[in-house]
Amino acid sequence: MKITMLEPIAVPESLLNTLAQPIRDKGHTVELCTAPISAEEKAQRAQDADALIIANSPLPASIVEASGAKFISVAFTGIDHVPAEACKAQGITVSNAQGYATVAVCELTFGFIFALLRNILPCDPRTREGGVKDGLVGNELYGKTLGIVGYGAIGASVAAVAKAFGCTVLAHTRSKTPGDVVDGISFVTLDDLLKHSDIVSLHTPLTNETKRLIDAEKLALMKPTAILINTARGGVVDPQALADALNNDVIAAAAIDVFDLEPPLPMDEPLLHAKNTILAPHVGFATKESMVKRAHIVFDNVTAWLDSKPINVKI
Repeated sequence: MKITMLEPIAVPESLLNTLAQPIRDKGHTVELCTAPISAEEKAQRAQDADALIIANSPLPASIVEASGAKFISVAFTGIDHVPAEACKAQGITVSNAQGYATVAVCELTFGFIFALLRNILPCDPRTREGGVKDGLVGNELYGKTLGIVGYGAIGASVAAVAKAFGCTVLAHTRSKTPGDVVDGISFVTLDDLLKHSDIVSLHTPLTNETKRLIDAEKLALMKPTAILINTARGGVVDPQALADALNNDVIAAAAIDVFDLEPPLPMDEPLLHAKNTILAPHVGFATKESMVKRAHIVFDNVTAWLDSKPINVKI
């Protein structure tokens, strides 16, 4: 069978060859991709492939429909950029790289939290300009209530770290009933979480149910001193509503790593013009360590599918 990569996955070619070799040793062909290619070239490569490896760029339904592939290994956790209906119609199995970025995203979440609570970003230019701490006195994380929306592997990791910092942790997820308490984590309704949390951290996938989950109405429930962290998916939050909430002091601050579009962002992106905001160009998953983990998972997915024992199946 022919396994074809349509996107690079941010690891050296030497590692890709090492991971591909066991598959090649079984008589299969593995076509690597180490630099971005055009949509036209993607379509050409996909036509005679039995399995595809992609990252996080949108995969057009036209490519899926024109290919002979029966398996897609997604080098990402979210799969909302994969045309689910086209895959189902073609009988294509889709597996993701679940778990590769758990540590990376958890750590960025707390980087954001401390940057906002302790005014870390403005401290540097203030010091370089000969200034002092006036207006930069921050807040401690200890004793705060941290609300986690979405309680998968990343949400659970954030909860564990928050507890270690002395936080009260609330969580909201479909898999738990409000009122449940597990390992010191209190599961509550979304509205109660928003009302009582000093920090709200989003870790839910983007689905029809979670699209624009955090809108103007939900933001209005939050404390005026609260901060919002989004390292999940951009579509979970209404960006205009969040920008308005920040500019009108409905909430105190926000840190955002994900947007409706992948960066570079258009200049009319509302959050570019919101105050008390830290923005990052979708770096939550991007560490050297996580990229290596991801590459291993992607090829493990292919191997398992070739052995008729697919893992990490999402479609």
